[in-house]
Amino acid sequence: MNDDALTPDRILDAAENMLRRHGIGKTTVVDVARALDVSHGSIYRHFPTKAALQDAVAERWLARVASPLAAIAGEPGPADERLRRWLESLAAAKRRKVLDDPELFATYHALAERARGVVDAHVDELIGQIARILRDGVSEGRFRVSDPDAAARGVFDATMRFHHPAHSREWQQPGIDAAFETVVTIVLAALTRDALG
Repeated sequence: MNDDALTPDRILDAAENMLRRHGIGKTTVVDVARALDVSHGSIYRHFPTKAALQDAVAERWLARVASPLAAIAGEPGPADERLRRWLESLAAAKRRKVLDDPELFATYHALAERARGVVDAHVDELIGQIARILRDGVSEGRFRVSDPDAAARGVFDATMRFHHPAHSREWQQPGIDAAFETVVTIVLAALTRDALG
């Protein structure tokens, strides 16, 4: 490949492919460069360190989760229905990633754990999306929440069992869907009583 045709997206595509095939421990910048038929120095012009490349891969992966959720948060319609759909979509997206390719999920989870700043920004983005829905719900008179930001953090934390990778083993257990429905119903009921924030 000509170095002039090398873009961050092409590098990230190659890095993802290498991670998928070899895992985080066996993927190097040299491997990514070799897959692109460029020098490793060409990679470093776009990503100054291996950690920066790994952070960018993790950020891209997490963006694939956040983007459809942002669309739900920005939709018109009743806030309680949007919040339920947002929570269902987050849980479903995480579950699909685990069930479709558990090894790749484990690789990305390990990568994300190393990229704490990226993960923290991702969590802040998701909580911000929830807060947006809560603000809409307050405006509509559906929710009684005095501090949407604090309430959004509470909603995120209350549903963590269904979307945090640390709980991924539980996602195939019998009764997980009923447990999710119970938690979401309680959260939505609490939001109408000024119990959160």
